[in-house]
Amino acid sequence: MTSSFIVSGLGGRKLLSGTIRVNGSKNALAPALAAPFIFREPLSLAHTPLLEDLRRTEELFAALGVETTAQERTYTFTVPKIINPVLPEDIAKRMRASILFTGPILARFGSVSFPHPGGCVIGERPIDIFLDGYRAMGASVKVNKRHYYISAPKGGLRGAMIYFRVQSVTATETFALAALLARGTTILKNAAVEPEITALLRFLEASGARIEGIGTHTLVIRGGGLLACKAPRYEIMPDRIEAGCFLILAALAGRDVTIAGCEPSHLDSIIAFLSDAGVPLSIGKRNIVISAKKSRVPYRSVNIKTHEYPGFPTDLQAPAVVFLTQAAGDAAVFETIFEGRLNYVHELNRMGASIRMMDPHRVLVKGPTKLVGKTLESPDLRAGLAYIIAGIIANGRSVIHNAYHVDRGYEQVEERLRGIGANIVRMDDVGMAETR
Repeated sequence: MTSSFIVSGLGGRKLLSGTIRVNGSKNALAPALAAPFIFREPLSLAHTPLLEDLRRTEELFAALGVETTAQERTYTFTVPKIINPVLPEDIAKRMRASILFTGPILARFGSVSFPHPGGCVIGERPIDIFLDGYRAMGASVKVNKRHYYISAPKGGLRGAMIYFRVQSVTATETFALAALLARGTTILKNAAVEPEITALLRFLEASGARIEGIGTHTLVIRGGGLLACKAPRYEIMPDRIEAGCFLILAALAGRDVTIAGCEPSHLDSIIAFLSDAGVPLSIGKRNIVISAKKSRVPYRSVNIKTHEYPGFPTDLQAPAVVFLTQAAGDAAVFETIFEGRLNYVHELNRMGASIRMMDPHRVLVKGPTKLVGKTLESPDLRAGLAYIIAGIIANGRSVIHNAYHVDRGYEQVEERLRGIGANIVRMDDVGMAETR
């Protein structure tokens, strides 16, 4: 059953207060869920965010024959000696991260079949980079209109030099995992260096993986065989994107808000953006505090250019644009990662924003403008959360349909936002239809 968020806006008043805690990272969870395939023993993941993608993965694992057990936020996965290496179409097409499983499954079991992966509609996301990498490691690739069939050569995947023409987080993670079970040495060049990658590679190294260059753009990985869990479990790091969204909301609507359980060292770009805009931040070891008593309104506009880590995250671009609608002056926003990620701005304009689309990658935001509540359709998980932020600061009532997208990245976000004073509820769409 589909559901929507109903938000009663604060009309620009700074009324939110209290503490909101950051959960485990969605972007760290995805590669961690693929890691069980390279371990000899069951692998446990702690501090796991309870997201829709986790539920879809449980369904996918059940189809493959992987056993899942859970105790609160610790999930343990046991991979049998033989699995059915076919990713179910109905699940894989709804979850882009499913492509992460293809590398380690191919490396361990010799073949894998999967449909074109799905996920958020934010522009073209071709998988040629994956297919070319598998071919470089000796695999054969067959493609029809709906499925990919990949088989490893006799004796398993071979180590190779793979150059990523663009820095891809998912490709870096996928091939790092596959390389650990390949014969020989694999070199990944122009690899991504996001904290979620570094944390997982450090854990794998502690479990016996031979990896050089962790935290750099060149990884040298020596394959060998299945790893042993020398650490009792892998703890999912705090979600830096969620933390950044809460920082933006607190800056716009907070009287005195603490974002707790975050890792400030992973938030340099958003901290710099907000600081340059005039937002007062008090940064602790594991928390950040924003107090309206120290702020000067309106904030200043600041240009944004998204970039791979440690640049400004594309996943924070939409919430940051909402922030800029309330800042004084003109700000240029240049989205360099996905060509479709600015498609949500026309809905913000319906709410009263002044955003001009320059081309598919650039917009000009003029502020400050007063926003008015509207009925909106969430196009993807990051824009969906941006609409919630816009609804909270707007005048009147907003309805954000397609809550499923938001649930993919933010666990029970309405309950957590209510904890700091936001007026937001979830309602199933059948119930809404009955009350209209």
